[in-house]
Amino acid sequence: MAGLATNRPYHVDLCELMRVYETNYAKLNALIPSQPEVGDVRCYQAVNMTYQLHVEEVTKYTTLVEICQSDDVPVFPLPKMSVRLYHDARVAEVHQSDQMQRIKAHYDYPNDKMIQKDEKAQLNRFLGDWLTFCLKHGISRAPLDIS
Repeated sequence: MAGLATNRPYHVDLCELMRVYETNYAKLNALIPSQPEVGDVRCYQAVNMTYQLHVEEVTKYTTLVEICQSDDVPVFPLPKMSVRLYHDARVAEVHQSDQMQRIKAHYDYPNDKMIQKDEKAQLNRFLGDWLTFCLKHGISRAPLDIS
């Protein structure tokens, strides 16, 4: 007989999260220019999906990159994300995703928006899986105008 689900509090696995941040930083650096400037755009095609990396902000220690899918009718829609790269720590984390302006480390569950307890960890793991897919199967393309 299956046991009842317990309502144990969620604790962030900081070691695992930092490992994800570090690998995402390395993967994302392979896709953006080595000396990024605000307005730089890189466009890639992976299988039947086209996505763009747009450099939104560059400061002394950080770079903010917006990642979005640029297909008219996506076969597999990906969330639009802003990812901040911290160059001094060599980590990258999802800063915003779709309608979530600020992603907390953990959420109470259940909540009004049904956001998962470990939403931040899930988004960053998804980013890592997606970047791996793009690095293996992506082909560089001329940037598209999606404004």
